[in-house]
Amino acid sequence: MKKFLIAATAALVATVAQAEDISARSSAQSSPLAPAYNWAGSYAGVNVGYGRNDADVSYTKNDNLFLGLFGISGLGQPLLLPGNFNKSGVLGGGQIGYNWQASNHVVFGIEADFSASSIKESLLYATGGATPATIGVNQNVDWFGTVRARLGWLPTDRLLVYGTGGFAYGRVNEDVAFYGPKFSLVYGGYALACVTGMPCFVGSMSGVRAGWTAGAGLEYALLGNLTLKAEYLYVDLSGDSFRVNAVTHGSYRPVSFNANFSGPSFHIVRAGLNYRF
Repeated sequence: MKKFLIAATAALVATVAQAEDISARSSAQSSPLAPAYNWAGSYAGVNVGYGRNDADVSYTKNDNLFLGLFGISGLGQPLLLPGNFNKSGVLGGGQIGYNWQASNHVVFGIEADFSASSIKESLLYATGGATPATIGVNQNVDWFGTVRARLGWLPTDRLLVYGTGGFAYGRVNEDVAFYGPKFSLVYGGYALACVTGMPCFVGSMSGVRAGWTAGAGLEYALLGNLTLKAEYLYVDLSGDSFRVNAVTHGSYRPVSFNANFSGPSFHIVRAGLNYRF
């Protein structure tokens, strides 16, 4: 009986050891390494950021009467000096896009975004010469959007470093008001009337501008289908020129000049969150 128990125990130990070995090998075969993250497919998301721009405005005559009255001051300097101003503000919106993954390290795609903007600036400055006068200038970017290609490199399977560039568009509002000394004039069918503290020349322009954009960014794959990105863009929209007319009454033609704005060209830094479908 003793020999039988010893033999049975030895057989049981051998059977358990063999079963554990088979189980370990089976587990190793059924648990391969996790596959690399796949960036291919469509996505959509939201973004928020900050934009800043340095802009300028200059002026040219629109008729000879304006040049005779305001073109040269008593000190021999142009009365309407050019102005420079900085625009800045927050922005936020959304984006959609699609990626193709060419290899374990190359990703390319296309993305479109649209953002509301508070990028704006108001400037009030004294004009040149001895004549007491000031001019007020405003330029606002209400909203903008881009359609861009993206080309990226994967240093790791979850980190995408990319460059981007393409088409940009946006709605821009501009206005100019000139405040001069009190006087009035009617000459050769033209008229001009300035009242102290009130603008005697006003003009404005509003519309959608087109341009281009370029930049770069980083995007990191979080848990599940979420990715987090940080991005820099330079957006360059076209400039504009419009007439600034004297405030007049009756049937007289107003004396006028032209205001020439540089295009809104702003630097953007923003963060975004995407969901991959």
